[in-house]
Amino acid sequence: MKDFQTLIATHDGIALAALVREKEVTPTELLDAVLASLDAINPSLNAVAERLDETARLAASTITGHESVLAGVPTLIKDLFMPVRGARMANGSFLFGDYRPDFDGELVGRLRRAGIPIAGTSLSPELGTSFCTSSARFGVTRNPWNPHVSAGGSSGAAAALVAARVLPFAHGNDGGGSLRVPASCCGVFGLKPTRGRTPNGPMIGEGWAGMAINHAITRSVRDSAALLDLTAGADTGAPYAAPCQPETFLAATQRDPRPLKIAVIEQAPPWPLHPACRPALAHTVALLRSLGHHVEPLDSPVDSEAFYDRVFTIIGAQTRALVDMIGNQRGLPVRDGEIEARTRIILREKGNASGAEYASAVDWIHALGRTFGRLMERYDVLLTPTLAMPPLAPAELATADDTQSLSEVIDRAHRFSPFTAWFNATGQPAMSVPLYWDEQGLPIGSHFAGAFGAESLLFSLAAQLERAAPWADRIPPLCV
Repeated sequence: MKDFQTLIATHDGIALAALVREKEVTPTELLDAVLASLDAINPSLNAVAERLDETARLAASTITGHESVLAGVPTLIKDLFMPVRGARMANGSFLFGDYRPDFDGELVGRLRRAGIPIAGTSLSPELGTSFCTSSARFGVTRNPWNPHVSAGGSSGAAAALVAARVLPFAHGNDGGGSLRVPASCCGVFGLKPTRGRTPNGPMIGEGWAGMAINHAITRSVRDSAALLDLTAGADTGAPYAAPCQPETFLAATQRDPRPLKIAVIEQAPPWPLHPACRPALAHTVALLRSLGHHVEPLDSPVDSEAFYDRVFTIIGAQTRALVDMIGNQRGLPVRDGEIEARTRIILREKGNASGAEYASAVDWIHALGRTFGRLMERYDVLLTPTLAMPPLAPAELATADDTQSLSEVIDRAHRFSPFTAWFNATGQPAMSVPLYWDEQGLPIGSHFAGAFGAESLLFSLAAQLERAAPWADRIPPLCV
């Protein structure tokens, strides 16, 4: 068993799937190795919401290895509004009890058809609204680089499992940075696709006015590209669709990009860039220039106060709609004790937004998208820090009680991650690339955004950076 665990720890998904096709390893052997790794490491990480050993073994036994370039390689699905047939869907909250959908989300179905066994589900914070993967119901997910700092959120459990070498890729979703923030905290790769690129249905029509989208955390760039090839495309009735691509995303990783014009935005006022993050950004700028890219500074085009006011108007209105729907379905209003302090604060200050206020907020973020669209006529790529601070302790990110104001909650979260949500609002693809580790041995990601629909360019750039400054051998202290 240990040999198979080591195999997973040292190979990405595409390499493992090639071994399956060559009959050097079976899907069942890979699955058993993942389950054994979960047995060993999850007590320390606290990343798993639910194991699905039996159904995963049944799926693995039927996989030939020829279904896709990732066939036979197990994964986990984040427990946040992505149904997995028969699995509890708690969404990080007491509110949903033991709800078990009898259907798969479209994205899960696409993964199954690609020959990817679903080994279980991973934890999220309540309703996915925190950059710290912790909840009153399930506790805190730990960072494999340092258990005293957060793994990030809201896909922190997925990132922790991938970083700890339990498996090469894991599903996550991102409504304000929830793939990229934990990717930075855990030293792995996280790409948020273009709005409409991957399916949210059939449970969700649009998440947070189109700001939320599904994809994955991966160790290698090419695994992320291959997964997007397998899952891309609007599902039936989807309100958005991303532009079509002339080639596969995987093909884009196999060539260097042309010399790019890149704007670097160092700060998002009023929040400063922490001194510990400055060397990471400088390192990335120097690396880009050494590869032939032109990099120049640019001031932030975003009014942070106005931006987050609109974003939380949208989040508050949709959270109110969700909570009211649950209350109506069960015939009993949701009580304060059933939801956490952060959710109560959002509902208290933004849950009663009028229809006009909601529509105005959506109009505002769409106008921002056009501002960035014009900006991308001047630049190929935008570079920012993924985070304005190094990974923080969970207590520094959590909302302990509801005596705080929403403005205090926003300040606490977004002085940590001020940049990532911009591109959820604009719909642009964006990625965190692990290019730097600080003096304490903690990873600090660099954040890149492309024009709407330009994932291929980002994948090409990320793969070039991965070849120039590989991170696969950077292994955390807590690992398989």
